[in-house]
Amino acid sequence: MLGAIVGDIVGSRFEFNNTHRSDFELFHKACSFTDDTICTVAIADAILRKCSYQESLLRWCQSYPNPMGGYGGRFGQWVASSNPQPYNSYGNGSAMRVSPVAWAFDNLVDVLDEAEKTALPTHNHPEGIKGAVAVAHAINHLRLFDDMTGFIDIVDSYYPDLQEFTRGKFDETCMGTVPLAFKIFYQSNSFEEAIRKAVAWGGDSDTIAAIVGSLAEARWGIPWHIGEKALSYLPQSMQSVIRLFYGL
Repeated sequence: MLGAIVGDIVGSRFEFNNTHRSDFELFHKACSFTDDTICTVAIADAILRKCSYQESLLRWCQSYPNPMGGYGGRFGQWVASSNPQPYNSYGNGSAMRVSPVAWAFDNLVDVLDEAEKTALPTHNHPEGIKGAVAVAHAINHLRLFDDMTGFIDIVDSYYPDLQEFTRGKFDETCMGTVPLAFKIFYQSNSFEEAIRKAVAWGGDSDTIAAIVGSLAEARWGIPWHIGEKALSYLPQSMQSVIRLFYGL
């Protein structure tokens, strides 16, 4: 889960000002957490509190109404609605916030079921659900088995025909982001390299890096100094949830 937050924070300053260099300063004064972190923390908190994912997403997003980069238009309307309903989204938001379920549950059936539940409050389009389920499945597999052959099989089962991706293209869909994140992760050899490659791809850099970071954490773990630095960008309320989630 923290891997997604690291990716979000590192990628935040490049979301609307892309870089294609990978030798950038990892943490910078211009970095901040975005909606990706808020939603990821909300999913973790829902698991800890045993409350609905919708309730937790609304509570956290309403508590932080103006994150860096703001909320997507439809999602922002959902957060502000007096009667929030799913809006058939297939955006990448379902995939970037799902990682906590892949750590909280070991049984694959539970992981896939909970991943779908995290998507349903907003991203109830089949592609939105698939994006969340695919990412959770991959993280859970990497966490438990550290098996890259199995990882490839999982990717193929969800996205059998990987498209060609245009570097720097801003694509907020699950279809344009999740397979790309899988590809960047697969071509990396360490947590930090994966984050740098994700950000340097361009486009929706913070969300690509969040998804890649969630995969990379399961494969390599997070270097202590990187995890602690990321936490320093977060308010105490978020730090508390993260530390409790990891049992720290």
